[in-house]
Amino acid sequence: MLETRGEALRRALGEQVQQLPGKCLHEIFTAVALTHPDRVAVSTPEDDISYGELNGRADRLSRTLLTLGVGPDVLVGLYVDRSIDMIVGLLAILKAGGAYVPIDPTYPAERVQLLVRDSAVSIIVSVSRIAAPGLDDCQAKIVMADQDPAPVGAELSDAPPARVSDGNLAYVIYTSGSTGKPKGVLIEHRNVVRLFEKTRAWFGFDERDVWTMFHSISFDFSVWEIWGALLYGGRLVIVPFDVSRTPARFLALLRDKRVTVLNQTPSAFRQLVAADLACDSPAPLSLRLVIFGGERLDTQQLAPWIARRGDQHPQLINMYGITETTVHASYRPVARQDLAAPEISPIGVPLPDLRFYLLDEAGQPVPDGAPGELHIAGPGVARGYLNRPELTAERFVRNPFGDDTGTQLYRSGDRVVRRPNGEYAYLGRTDEQIKVRGFRIEPREIELCLNSHPDLLASVVVPHDYGDGDVRLVAYVVPRPGIQPDPSWASRVGAELQARAAAALPVHMRPSAYVGMASLPLTAHGKIDRTALPAPAAGPRMDDAAGDAASPIEVQIEAIWRQILDLPRVGKDEDFFDLGGTSLALIRMFGRVNDHFDTDLDPAVMGDGATIAQLASCIDKALNNQQALRVQG
Repeated sequence: MLETRGEALRRALGEQVQQLPGKCLHEIFTAVALTHPDRVAVSTPEDDISYGELNGRADRLSRTLLTLGVGPDVLVGLYVDRSIDMIVGLLAILKAGGAYVPIDPTYPAERVQLLVRDSAVSIIVSVSRIAAPGLDDCQAKIVMADQDPAPVGAELSDAPPARVSDGNLAYVIYTSGSTGKPKGVLIEHRNVVRLFEKTRAWFGFDERDVWTMFHSISFDFSVWEIWGALLYGGRLVIVPFDVSRTPARFLALLRDKRVTVLNQTPSAFRQLVAADLACDSPAPLSLRLVIFGGERLDTQQLAPWIARRGDQHPQLINMYGITETTVHASYRPVARQDLAAPEISPIGVPLPDLRFYLLDEAGQPVPDGAPGELHIAGPGVARGYLNRPELTAERFVRNPFGDDTGTQLYRSGDRVVRRPNGEYAYLGRTDEQIKVRGFRIEPREIELCLNSHPDLLASVVVPHDYGDGDVRLVAYVVPRPGIQPDPSWASRVGAELQARAAAALPVHMRPSAYVGMASLPLTAHGKIDRTALPAPAAGPRMDDAAGDAASPIEVQIEAIWRQILDLPRVGKDEDFFDLGGTSLALIRMFGRVNDHFDTDLDPAVMGDGATIAQLASCIDKALNNQQALRVQG
C-alpha cells in the first residue's frame, strides 16, 4: 500500500526525535543557563536579563517558596504583569517543585477571586506594583517576585532542593466552563517537554531564535512561546500589551528585535498583515517561522501576505491544538496552493506521539472522508481537570483501541475529517463551544452570569462577525413574564448587564451587544435555533448612549464609532470597550479615523481613556502640530 503524504511526514519526524537535557522544564532551563550564563534570555522595551541572572533570581525566590511549603504538585498563583518578573516568578515556582496557576492581572476582581478560590492556592507570586489593590481581599500569602529575599551572593536558606519528577504538575491553566465555572486543566512537565522534543525536527529551534511572548500567560499559547525560547537558549521578547494591540508598532518590534519565530492566532495575524500592507514596501523582517494556532485558519486570509512575501520566507505553519492536549496536537505547512481551496481549513497530521481517532455518536470510527468527533490519544493528553472528577470522566475517556498511545482519549468536541492524502481538516464544533480571538468560550458560562439578573428569564450568547474577521459576542435576552422588552426596559437592563459582565468576566467573554426579545426561536426539536436569531441591528438594541458629541471633531469620530460598533448613539465619555468594542474593532476604528483626518495615530494614545473626548483631544493636537509644521515650512 502506498504511503500517504501525512504518514510519510510523521514517519520521517519520528526517526529524528532530539532529547532535551532534562526531564522537567526548570531542569532543562537550568542546564542551558549554566552553559550560556551571559546570553540574553528575556527582553522587554526597558530591560534585558541574561540566562545567568535570570537563573540566579529564580533560585533565590524558589528558596523562599520552599520554606513556605511549596513542593511537588503544590499549586502557586502567578499574578504578574508582562515583565521579566513574570518569568522569574514562573521559574521559581517550578524550581520549588510547584505548579504555576497563571492569573491575568487584567481580569476583573471577581474573576481573580474565583480563580484563587477554585485553585485553592495558599501562596501567590506577584509584584509590588500590582499586588495592591488586585489582591487586597486575598487570604493567600503574597510573595513578591520583584523583591529579592537576599542580595546576590548572600547565603541562601538551607531548604532542601525540591524533588520533582516529570509526572508532577507544571501548570494549571483555566478555560471557560459550561457550568458557569471555569475549569483548570492539569498539565505535567512531561506533557510539555515531549511537545518540543517531538517537534524540533520540523522547526529546528536553537539558540539563534528570537521569540515573542505575544499572548496572555493565561492563554496556553504562551507556554509554547516561553519554553520555545528558554529550552533552547534563545531570546524571549515580552510584548507590552499596548504594542500587542497596535499592529504597526508590533510590526516595528518584529523588525527591531529581529524576531525569528512568531506565533499568532489568525485573527491577530490578519491585523499584522494589514499593517504590513500599509507600508510602501515590505518591512525588513528576520522571521523564519509564523506559527498559527488557537482558532480556525481560513487560508484565503493569507493571500495578501503570500502575494507580498511568498510562503517560504517565513514558512507558514498551522497547528491545531487545545489546552487539554498541551498546546499543539497537529502540524501543517501552509503553501500558496492552499489558497485555491479556501473551503478547507487544513490542520495536517498529528504530532508523532499522538494519535487521532474520528468517532461517530456511538463511539465507532468513521470512514475516511466522513466527519467525526476528534478524539486524541498520547502523552500530550492532560491529567484531567482540577477537582472536577465528573467532568474529567466525561471528557477523558477510556481508550478502547488497545494501541501504544495511552489508556485514555480526550474528547475534543471538534468535528474533523481525514482527507485522501492522510491529512486532517477542521470543520467546526460538535457542541455550542465557540472561539473568539483564540480563546475557547463556553457560551453557557456567560449566559449563567447574565441570567442572574432578576429581570431575565433566559439568554443565549452567539458570535457575530462584524466584518474583517472582527468576531464579537452578542447576547439575546428574554425578560421574565409580565415584562415587555420595550426601549426603556432595554436601556436600563442593557446597562446593568454590561456592568454585570464587566465585573465578572474577562474582556474576551463580555458580549458586545444585547438584543431584547420576547422569546427565543426554537427548532422542531424544541432547541434554541441560533440560525434564526436576528442580526444585532435588526432587534431592539439595549444600548444607553447619550450621543452628546459637541465639537466638529467629536461629531465626526462619533459617526465612525457608530459604524464600527453598530450603535445608534455614542456618548463622548463612554468607553469604547464598555460599548462592546474589541481589540480588532479598535484597530479598524483607528484605521478609519486616520484616513478621515489624515493623521497617523495609534491606539496607544488612548491610554488615558478609550473615549471620543480623549481621541478628539489627540486628533486636535495632531492637526495643530501638522499646521504648525506647514507654517514653519
